[in-house]
Amino acid sequence: MSRTALLVTHTGRRRSTEHARSVAADLIDAGFEVRVVADEADDLDLPGVVPVAGPQAAEGAEIVFALGGDGTFLRAAELARPAKAPLLGINLGKVGFLAEAEIDDLDTAVRDVVGRNYTVDERLTLDVTAEFDGGPTIESWALNEISIEKGERAQMLELLVDVDGRPLSRYGCDGVVCATPTGSTAYAFSGGGPVVWPEVEALLLVPISAHALFSRPLVTAPTSTFVITVDPFTTLAVLSCDGRRVYDLPPGARVTVRRGALPVRIVRLRPRPFTDRLVAKFGLPVHGWRGSRR
Repeated sequence: MSRTALLVTHTGRRRSTEHARSVAADLIDAGFEVRVVADEADDLDLPGVVPVAGPQAAEGAEIVFALGGDGTFLRAAELARPAKAPLLGINLGKVGFLAEAEIDDLDTAVRDVVGRNYTVDERLTLDVTAEFDGGPTIESWALNEISIEKGERAQMLELLVDVDGRPLSRYGCDGVVCATPTGSTAYAFSGGGPVVWPEVEALLLVPISAHALFSRPLVTAPTSTFVITVDPFTTLAVLSCDGRRVYDLPPGARVTVRRGALPVRIVRLRPRPFTDRLVAKFGLPVHGWRGSRR
């Protein structure tokens, strides 16, 4: 039976392209049909790959490889999620928090995939709907976060936040971030939110630079629903989904955020505590200036 893999990379970087060619060649040698995004096929210039386009690019694929940084991973997630295909991130960027393996592990990672020596975790996502008079309804999703931010630099945004059908607070702010545990180390982290272990099922709400006595980050149940209403007399707002899908929101817009109907399935090659990932990615000083006392 034929095995299929989709390869997504950052072809604008020479090193990424070279590694993608190596991975594709190894998979083809192992009997895989290797698909590549049609827009990247010419840059990869590899015989034997199958160019694919559109949201069905990962349909029927056994695995999706994302070779690059977190931006490449999020782009690959857009293709892997609707197909329910497992997604393996190989970090070729700087931090690469979402990636499972580093570049030095590339050959081992490919061998593990060929040998089916991996497990799959499901990561909670967010679904978002935005409604406003005189405009179409916006529907999208995010793995990391949904943010509603001010669209004009010099003006404050006025937002009313409801949680589970009840008004929570009105904020004069730069915006609000609604995040998943996966996204707790991304935008929400920069806004002062807590780090949440990915195994925890929860939703996060983090106000950004709010002029309010109560502007603490909140952690709610995964079944919670957030409704953020842009004040009718405030400035233009911007809705951003993982920083990749961006939409203008007029005053009076109503944004609803809830747990996503589909998770993102992420490949795990080796059991690794999340604590170790935090220490490695953020360079946390576990030894201190006196060295380890253990």
